[in-house]
Amino acid sequence: MSDQKPEVPDESWQPATDAAPERSILAESMAAAAARAGFAPAAEGEPISGQALLASMGGIRGLIEAVLPGLVFLLAYTFTRDLVLAIIAPIVIGLIFAGLRLAQKQTVTQAIGGLAGIAISAVLALMTGKAEGFYLPGFWTNGAYGAVLLISALVGWPLIGVAVGFLMGDGVEWRSNPSKRRALTLLTVCWAGLFALRLAVQLPLYYAGNFEWLGATKLLMGIPLYAPLLVVSWLMVRAIYTKTDAARPADSVPTADSASSAED
Repeated sequence: MSDQKPEVPDESWQPATDAAPERSILAESMAAAAARAGFAPAAEGEPISGQALLASMGGIRGLIEAVLPGLVFLLAYTFTRDLVLAIIAPIVIGLIFAGLRLAQKQTVTQAIGGLAGIAISAVLALMTGKAEGFYLPGFWTNGAYGAVLLISALVGWPLIGVAVGFLMGDGVEWRSNPSKRRALTLLTVCWAGLFALRLAVQLPLYYAGNFEWLGATKLLMGIPLYAPLLVVSWLMVRAIYTKTDAARPADSVPTADSASSAED
């Protein structure tokens, strides 16, 4: 739900802690999720750069790891119509990504997660006997993310607000601030809309058996839609928070790693 979010969060940035000596596991998890999505506070007047946007999505390597397996699967099946070969190709690529990270002693969380997603997609494609089955996990994750985000906004606890609040050291105090609450609720609805839009476009293609267009829209509605919405989200969060709103204690846990959920 998943679906990985200024000079967006550099790894030296740490979210503020509450007055209690230890934050709850939920608070730490939500703050970490917001940090990975790129919602660290920026200095007033600091521009949003292409470099910051790229960093929030895991850098060049993160983008390649997110996009290349799906692209290879699409091309392999389109030109060969061999389902087994088309499935093997992205699995090999996923193994190469994980191996490179291990060899360079880097974190392999994103690569392993991507490899697990490819494996699940491959199994479903083989079980259904259709190349379109490769995209079933994306439908499930988009549906789940979208539903949870929309419900959270409707009940007055928008998850984007909860995550950003803990990241900024605001806890849930933002709920008593009308402007913050409106902005964070709107952001949550917008992200839910992104997932719903993907389903609205891609599900008819799946049921029509239109593999080529399904694969193409899967790629086009991944990072190309995610990135602009992320920029809008940064701007809105920046408008209601300043860097002085959050302390920078040395012992807080979450730091930004990547936005590997961009694709799914």
